[in-house]
Amino acid sequence: MKLIIYLFKKIIPLFFGAMFFFALVLNLVDLFMNIATYLQNNCSLKDMLMVMAYYVPKTIWYAVPVAILFSSSYVLSEMYAANEIQALLASGVSLFRFTVPLLIVSFLMAFGLFAFENKFVVQTYDKKVALQDTLLQKQKNENNSNVIVLSENGRIIYKASRYIESQKRLRGCYFVFRDENRALEAVVYSSQAQWNPELSMWELEKPVQYQMIDDTLKITAVSEELVSQLTESYEIFRKTNVDVQSVTASEAKIYIQHLKKAGLPYNEELSEYYKKYAFPFIVFIVVFLSIGLTGKTRKNVLLISLASCISASVLFYVTMMVTMVLAKHGYISAFSGAWSPVIFFTIISIILLRFART
Repeated sequence: MKLIIYLFKKIIPLFFGAMFFFALVLNLVDLFMNIATYLQNNCSLKDMLMVMAYYVPKTIWYAVPVAILFSSSYVLSEMYAANEIQALLASGVSLFRFTVPLLIVSFLMAFGLFAFENKFVVQTYDKKVALQDTLLQKQKNENNSNVIVLSENGRIIYKASRYIESQKRLRGCYFVFRDENRALEAVVYSSQAQWNPELSMWELEKPVQYQMIDDTLKITAVSEELVSQLTESYEIFRKTNVDVQSVTASEAKIYIQHLKKAGLPYNEELSEYYKKYAFPFIVFIVVFLSIGLTGKTRKNVLLISLASCISASVLFYVTMMVTMVLAKHGYISAFSGAWSPVIFFTIISIILLRFART
């Protein structure tokens, strides 16, 4: 227990120091990239500080993996250079046994990092982007024109000349209904359709229904059964597509389900969804790597620790980027695209630990 306390007393202060340093650097980079426009638009200091405050959770989320890698790598290398690791080995305590508590904590941190992003980072970052766009005078128009949306695996097709976000209203609407064999069942026209949040469906204004009768398209009575199927959420009709990376896991899941229902490609979105769960485990991987790299050098411990943490982080990010591209184009599954870097680097860490200089 004393060894565990000793290890964490060394790592924890360094981890928090490195985390706040890296987070501050990221926040300042974002500020300096936009400060000229802020000043040009006469933005107040309060607003600029508010943007920075909203960005803090996101920068911490970015900084945690690098900080834990640097702190663990530096402390373990320093202990090796000071012959403390050798003293432990001589007393019968293996390197793995000594660092198991650190691995357990990093594994739990991965779950914490996921929860932190899902419950806090996404919301604050959205506020940061909204406020920053206002200060930079970037106009975000969620109205849309000539909208076509497929639903129920292509059985229902929505076509509207215009969607108005402020009113949650469609104008110039055609709703095409097809049977299981994709044969035309009916077409319903309405000059306007209003989203009803209580019923979670579209209410049509003076709808007109057309059906094929004896190979001729004729006006028939509007079928309430068909109209009641118009339940595709108004959010789908907005001009902007949903960025899976910038929403919570539950919201991303709903969007992917919509793409599946519409029969649209969803490999990229599904890969990003799995990545939300896989990426936080970089915390566990970098700690495992730092343990495996222990004892590689006795000199320039600080420099080597910085170099190793940057190299390992870049290599992991590049590997994940490659696998995500492969998943996007269907060469590998979405699950493999997100999780294969985690599995690969875990294996590398085990190999490094096996051949660590102990």
